[in-house]
Amino acid sequence: MLVREDKGGQADYTSLLVRPGEIQVSAGVFGTAPLYLVSVGQDLYGSWDLADLRPHLRPDRLNPRVVARTLSRQHRYSSDTLFDGVHRLTERATAVFTTRGLTIAHPEPARHVLEPRSLRAGVDPVDMFDALLTEIVAEWRSTADCVAIEVSGGADSGNVALSTAVVGFGSVHTFGLLMGGRIGRLQRDRRGALVDHLGLRDTAVPAMQHPPFVPGGVRERRLPHDPAGAFYQEAFDVVRGHVAACGSEVIFTGGGGDEVNAHHSRTNAELPAVEAVPWLGEEATKALAQVNENLAPAPVLPVPTLMAFGLHNPAYLKLGIWPVAPLAHPRMVRFMEQLPHEHKRGKAMFRDRLRRAGLPESVAAPTEPENFLAVMESGLRTYGLPLLDDMLHDSLLVDLGYVDPEALVRARDHAERAAVVPDLLCDTLALEVGLRSLA
Repeated sequence: MLVREDKGGQADYTSLLVRPGEIQVSAGVFGTAPLYLVSVGQDLYGSWDLADLRPHLRPDRLNPRVVARTLSRQHRYSSDTLFDGVHRLTERATAVFTTRGLTIAHPEPARHVLEPRSLRAGVDPVDMFDALLTEIVAEWRSTADCVAIEVSGGADSGNVALSTAVVGFGSVHTFGLLMGGRIGRLQRDRRGALVDHLGLRDTAVPAMQHPPFVPGGVRERRLPHDPAGAFYQEAFDVVRGHVAACGSEVIFTGGGGDEVNAHHSRTNAELPAVEAVPWLGEEATKALAQVNENLAPAPVLPVPTLMAFGLHNPAYLKLGIWPVAPLAHPRMVRFMEQLPHEHKRGKAMFRDRLRRAGLPESVAAPTEPENFLAVMESGLRTYGLPLLDDMLHDSLLVDLGYVDPEALVRARDHAERAAVVPDLLCDTLALEVGLRSLA
């Protein structure tokens, strides 16, 4: 049985091979839908939604290094998950299940272009980018008639929107989150200029009305969900509801745009310093030394993109909507790796394409791009701190030694007085609430 993720020239799939005494599950390169596997006796269970495996999850039996990664925001692409015995099938890997148990066989590291190449005389990279992106989007024309686009107001989703609008889908509708304050007003103007220019229908959801831990959201209602889910899950759940209501079968996103424009991961660029988490308990502190163990080999797609797919995509799949990130397609990744740095620095090529399409400079190169920090702060201060008070009295993470209760009390007192609630508290609260939702 093959389940296809892409219909283009580089077909991808998840394959299931069943033969006497053995089951093999293999993943392709896209990672659109993460696959979680757990063996229980002679049975193998799997799902792209971790909550589907709830009967087989033990919130009191966690993987210490993944807890440490989550609490300290040092996420890694790995077959590890939060739950002991539950494995994520990473890209191009094969899970083998026999009477001896479940093992994961990893592929060789993907081959990448290590240095950019010089452009041939007379080649216009913007034209090449335009043609490639539009070709990738057009591969879905025979699959879906009604499609959607996530539009933030930035260069990544703007370029995806340009291509989606011209390939001939029956219906195209844009959706997105709208931030608050001055940044939100500028974002609203950018989105409006883009949508009007392309003649599309748009639905914008005010993110400040749906911050983390908001009443009625997945976390406040304690609905079963992945404890490592995205901070903005509540807000995007509302967006996804609108996408489903308009009948879209596929949604195009700007995912991967930052990564393909970044300085290549195989350069000498250093990771930013890790911010200390004062309330880490003894178990988490010990496990910090293991955060870089059991990592997946270098993938075809950028690592942050694959990790974002795992956070963002399952909720779309629940609604029967297939998310597609054209900027992270392997052909696009390869093209961008070979592109001279001057065309990627500051997303220069992406912005030039928007300018050539006739969009104003405020859309092509915004001076104040949107971010989620104000929404997170609102959610933490209004709804998160009361949850933290509950956690001080009853906490799985405290009981398991991953959080120091006395240090957490001090953090709570500081947060009450601080002008801005430390955003790392969101990681701890989200993990605690998510674990309890699966207990």
